[in-house]
Amino acid sequence: MPALMMQGTGSNVGKSVLVAGLCRAARRRGLSVAPFKPQNMSNNAAVTADGGEIGRAQALQARACGLEPVVDMNPVLLKPETDVGSQVIVQGKRLATVRARDYAALKPQLMAHVMDSFHRLKAQHDLVIVEGAGSPAEVNLRAGDIANMGFAEAAALPVVLIGDIDRGGVIAQIVGTQAVLPDGDRNRIAGFVVNKFRGDPRLFDDGYDFIARHTGWPGFGTAPWFTDAWKLPAEDAQDIRSNDAADGLHIVCLHLSRIANFDDLDPLAQEPSVRLTMLGAGQPIPGDADLVILPGSKSTRGDLAFLRAQGWDIDLLAHHRRGGRILGICGGYQMLGHVVRDPDGIEGPAGETAGLGLLDVTTTMTGDKRLTRVTARHAATALPFQGYEIHIGRTTGADCDRPFAMLDAQPDGARSADGRVQGSYLHGMFSDDAFRAAWLADLGATAATDSYDATVDATLDALADHLETHLDVAGLLDLAR
Repeated sequence: MPALMMQGTGSNVGKSVLVAGLCRAARRRGLSVAPFKPQNMSNNAAVTADGGEIGRAQALQARACGLEPVVDMNPVLLKPETDVGSQVIVQGKRLATVRARDYAALKPQLMAHVMDSFHRLKAQHDLVIVEGAGSPAEVNLRAGDIANMGFAEAAALPVVLIGDIDRGGVIAQIVGTQAVLPDGDRNRIAGFVVNKFRGDPRLFDDGYDFIARHTGWPGFGTAPWFTDAWKLPAEDAQDIRSNDAADGLHIVCLHLSRIANFDDLDPLAQEPSVRLTMLGAGQPIPGDADLVILPGSKSTRGDLAFLRAQGWDIDLLAHHRRGGRILGICGGYQMLGHVVRDPDGIEGPAGETAGLGLLDVTTTMTGDKRLTRVTARHAATALPFQGYEIHIGRTTGADCDRPFAMLDAQPDGARSADGRVQGSYLHGMFSDDAFRAAWLADLGATAATDSYDATVDATLDALADHLETHLDVAGLLDLAR
């Protein structure tokens, strides 16, 4: 079956969004299409129907294809735990935690899994659209590569190179990439796309023609900035839009150094009655915050140290004294207790770290990982909602007698006696429209988004329309044949 690979001149040039749009455009042509990313690096994972985890971008791309996400769509997922090491997820399951300098030794073993997943997808669909990672211009990483040209060569795929004009220097990005590639990789590139142009794209005609002349590659169009991209689930926490409304319920989320599964915030960011602030390092928690969210973390003890280094522990206590509310999700929930213990060094050096002491609970890290979709019932309102768990560690203590939610007869999370501090292991709760409305109403705000899912689907359709208008979509899909 045909396949096409989209690679970028660098990270965050818009590959994920373009692939999602192309997937939706191909589906609207009546094709059975599937996304594929050989290797992804992200702490924002999605739980698949087959009980594994993949990058959030591939879950969105699967949605664009009208498919349930499966582990074959992203067979290798790297989840950074420290500055020098990552957890390696292979076909949805944890394989090991390795230092960056040792990862290369794993690549030959991983390529077999990558090709296995790719061939399985090809056998099931009319078309596979593949997303690269980083840039093929990182020629120092070419030996043993499984993410870009190494995979394209193994799978015999045509490649389209995407440049990002918004960050500047797009001519140098594309022409420079051609200059450093070895001949075999250079010849595999079948064309280029210029992405994220602000204004009239005709103003770049001369630059576009310059790229075509100097590379000999055909261009498939210049895509203007897609203004509604913020309505799609973000894979990079930097892409979550702070809603700087002048008034409304003020929710502050602490941007932890190892923030994970922050898609919890996407539905809140779309509510006009919510003022969402993603609080960066060095910034104090605003005194007018109504709710502070401690999000998930890939390194709970590491992020506790990071949180204290910002002075946020002091700010949180002051926020609580003023009557403010606090919600901890997953790793953020663990931080709210008295202590986090990691006797076996699962997330880093063995040891324990004092928590914030805002909930009467303690957490011990264990080797088994909870990875599942769930239907829960909120304890305070009795409302059901859909969510997912993706965590290690077990949390116990007196405040667990006041659970956040129930999963059948199994309690989840904890609440303080006054109800102003709450914690839960459940992600995705705010995607449930009824639950989100009830949660905001309890905080004095009104939900205006009737269907978060419908908004995402409408945005994917608008993205496909956008690409059909500005790119040669038919020409791109023809490359796959």
